[in-house]
Amino acid sequence: MGKITGFMEFERKGYVYDAPDERLKGWGEFRHTPPEKRLREQGARCMDCGVPFCQTDTGCPVDNLIPEWNDLVYRGRWRDALDRLHKTNNFPEFTGRVCPAPCEGACVLGINEPPVSIKDIEQAIADRGFAEGWIVPMPPSAETGKRVAIVGSGPAGLAAAQQLRRAGHAVTVYERSDRIGGLLMYGIPNMKLDKRVVDRRVQQIRDEGVEFVTGVEVGTDVDVRELHAAHDALLLTVGSTRPRDLAIDGRELGGIHFAMDFLHRNTKGLLDGDPSGVLSAEGKRVLVVGGGDTGTDCIGTSLRHGCASLVNFELLPQPPAGRAPHNPWPQWPAIFRVDYGHQEASARFGDDPREFCVMSKQFLGDGQGNVAGVETVRVAWTRGEDGRWSMAEVPGSEETFETDLVLLAMGFLGPEDTLANALGFERDHRTNFKAAYGRYTTTLPGVFSAGDCRRGQSLIVWAIAEGRGAARAVDAYLMGESDLPAPD
Repeated sequence: MGKITGFMEFERKGYVYDAPDERLKGWGEFRHTPPEKRLREQGARCMDCGVPFCQTDTGCPVDNLIPEWNDLVYRGRWRDALDRLHKTNNFPEFTGRVCPAPCEGACVLGINEPPVSIKDIEQAIADRGFAEGWIVPMPPSAETGKRVAIVGSGPAGLAAAQQLRRAGHAVTVYERSDRIGGLLMYGIPNMKLDKRVVDRRVQQIRDEGVEFVTGVEVGTDVDVRELHAAHDALLLTVGSTRPRDLAIDGRELGGIHFAMDFLHRNTKGLLDGDPSGVLSAEGKRVLVVGGGDTGTDCIGTSLRHGCASLVNFELLPQPPAGRAPHNPWPQWPAIFRVDYGHQEASARFGDDPREFCVMSKQFLGDGQGNVAGVETVRVAWTRGEDGRWSMAEVPGSEETFETDLVLLAMGFLGPEDTLANALGFERDHRTNFKAAYGRYTTTLPGVFSAGDCRRGQSLIVWAIAEGRGAARAVDAYLMGESDLPAPD
């Protein structure tokens, strides 16, 4: 695949990024497509390895045929590369922008060199497909007469809707927000995923015949049992939306918010052109509790608001610069990374905002019912002979941080209770909707589940894989068999 000696001739060169100071001036995407010559050279770096781990279980959950479309890009066959990419991934323009790229972590070249820039090539193929007009609606050639309701319009719901519609079923997607996209629309800031990118793909799905109903919360505005009875199958893709809280003294103080509420309100304000509902960080001393993508997004958003200061607590130690002995290739490399928000904070304030090994002990008030600070203690982590980590507070390390806006970005605990309680199907030990992978059926016949509400908080690429797999399971339930593809 690619040029036989390409991995020795060409260095890894990715997308072009705006400088942090420049991108802080607005909400536009800050990654720009490099010249075609560079992209073809990056495709040439794919090294014809004997086993392409990039598309195995440790790499790409949707089983993208990565070496094949890398080779096609190298040869300038962009249309063929797009067709190959769409065989496994409904939305490569999303994963090319926001997926952390486990495929690159499993790249064989990455054993001793920077891996192939798979994610950049993926985005370039998809964006070129739209620019050239190659991506068009693909409605079914025949109707089955079967009706499917999908609750939730995130990546799992959208992938399932598109697959089921192309199989000839009548599909209606219900979304409680005012716009379609779920996490894609309101959970990821505009500078990482421009909402026009989401809208153009949603329009393709709409033109294929999928019906979207917004502003309706199933289980509250619509009886989910009646919805189930009115359709031949019901698929739940409602995500993992119960945020993990920080239950310490002072939690009731004003100015302490969940990260997703902060991000949702900001994006809605931008799209509506109405800043009145935005939870602004302007002039605030911002504390973000929790790392990961959501924490970074809170950092980037707060900086664009014009926060006065910013600090980011992480309970865990700072990861190593390179792979640790217990983290061998082709596992995802748990290494220290500097994401866009960390770069921007360093540019604005001079330092990386992260404080590692910090435990919050108590929020402090200002006497007016609002948060003014947080008392903390440092913790030390040790690993026992059984491989398990344990944590202990470090005596004498107590410290107080001043803050008047706290954003909790500590992950999610599972789906909300409404639908499971109303329908009465089982949940697993983590409170997710119980449905076996590969089957996706709950303990209630005709009701299926996919995405984060089934497997727990995970990656967008996993949500797409789940949506595709669930579509195949629903199609087989309705028709006795299915020709729809699904990840292995």
